[in-house]
Amino acid sequence: MNRRTAALKKQPAPIPSQPGGPPSPFPEIDVAIDRERRRGRGAQSNDSGRYEAEARVAFDDGWQSLDELPPFKTTVATDTARKVITRNESPDIGFDRSINPYRGCEHGCVYCFARPTHAYLGLSPGLDFESKLFVKPDAPALLEKELAAAEYEPKMIAIGTNTDPYQPIERERKVMRGILEVLEKTGHPVGIVTKSALVTRDIDILARMAKRNLAKVALSVTSLDPKLARTMEPRASTSPKRLEALRQLSEAGIPTTVMVAPVIPALNDSEIERILDAAAHAGVKEASYVLLRLPLEVRDLFREWLMANYPDRYRHVFTLIREMRGGRDYDSQWGTRMKGTGPMAWMIGRRFEIACTKLGLNKRRSKLTLDHFEKPAGAGQQLNLF
Repeated sequence: MNRRTAALKKQPAPIPSQPGGPPSPFPEIDVAIDRERRRGRGAQSNDSGRYEAEARVAFDDGWQSLDELPPFKTTVATDTARKVITRNESPDIGFDRSINPYRGCEHGCVYCFARPTHAYLGLSPGLDFESKLFVKPDAPALLEKELAAAEYEPKMIAIGTNTDPYQPIERERKVMRGILEVLEKTGHPVGIVTKSALVTRDIDILARMAKRNLAKVALSVTSLDPKLARTMEPRASTSPKRLEALRQLSEAGIPTTVMVAPVIPALNDSEIERILDAAAHAGVKEASYVLLRLPLEVRDLFREWLMANYPDRYRHVFTLIREMRGGRDYDSQWGTRMKGTGPMAWMIGRRFEIACTKLGLNKRRSKLTLDHFEKPAGAGQQLNLF
C-alpha cells in the first residue's frame, strides 16, 4: 500500500480542537505524526514551511498504509557555504556577528525560535528541523579566510545564538572545536551559548583563551523538573549535566553565565529562583533570562506540543503570554521581544533581579578583549619578517 498525502492550498497550520473552541479547519486530517515515528523528538508535526505553495500532510486512508512508514531518523547533509560569519544589526542584542556551524538542531527543543529558518531550505520547521541537519565542514577554513581579509575589524563573535554548536553530531564532526582552534590562534574573542555538556570537551582551549580574556560560556537551564525538561528538550543534556558543566567550566577559570531561557509562564516560571540557586552553587557569577518567543511557525508547534502534553494548562499559558505580548502571541519589537511588557513580565523581571541580588550574581560583568587579535596569513600572503 502506498502512503497517501493531502495537498492543500497553503494557509495557517491546523491547530488541535480545544474545549469550547472552534474545530480544526481540516477535521478529516490528523496533522500530528504518530508518536512511535517521532519518538525522542520535540515537535508533534511536520507541516510544510511558509514559503511552500502547498501543504502536504500525511493521513490514513483506512488501509493502514501509515503503519509502513519508518521512524524519523537524523540525516546530515553538507552546507556548502562560502562565508561563515553572519552579521546582524539588531539593537537589542550584544553582538553584531555570529557563527552557526550547523543548520537545524537535533536537541529538538519545541520552543526554539530558530525553527522558522528551516523554511528557507524548503523544509518543515517541525520535525525536519530536528532530523534533517546541515553541517559546515569547511567552517574553520572559511573563518580563517574571513579573519585574514584586509577590511576585517574584530569584535566578539557569538556562537550558539541560532542552533546549538554542541548538538550531538558535534561529537563526530568536531566543527566547533576547529573553529575554536582558529579563534585561539588569532586571539579573537568568542562568546558561546549552549544546552550541551559536550562543551566541557573543549575546556583545554577555552581555559587558555579565558586567561587572555578571550572566551566566555553561557549554558541555558530551562527546568530542574526531569519530566518537563525531557519532554520540552528531548535530546539536550539533562539539567544536572548542564549544572555540572557550569561547575567544571567555572573551576577552569572560564567566565560562565546561566541563562533561564526561555521563561514560560505557568510552566517553568516557578523555577527561576531554584535554577539560579543551583547555578550559583556551581560557581556561576552571571545570569540572564529570556521570555518565551513564538515567532512564525513556532507558535503553532508550541501550541500542538502544549495540547499534547499539558492540555490542562493550555488556556492559562497562552492567556499569560498574550498579557505579556500586548494581546498577541508574539511581539517582535526590538527592546521588548526578550522580556515582554505588562504586570506579569514586570513581576518575572523583579523576581529574577531579587534572586540574583541575594545570590551575589551579576555583581560584575566579564568583558572580553580585542587586544590579542592578529590577522592570520591569507593564502599566498607573505608573512612579516619581524
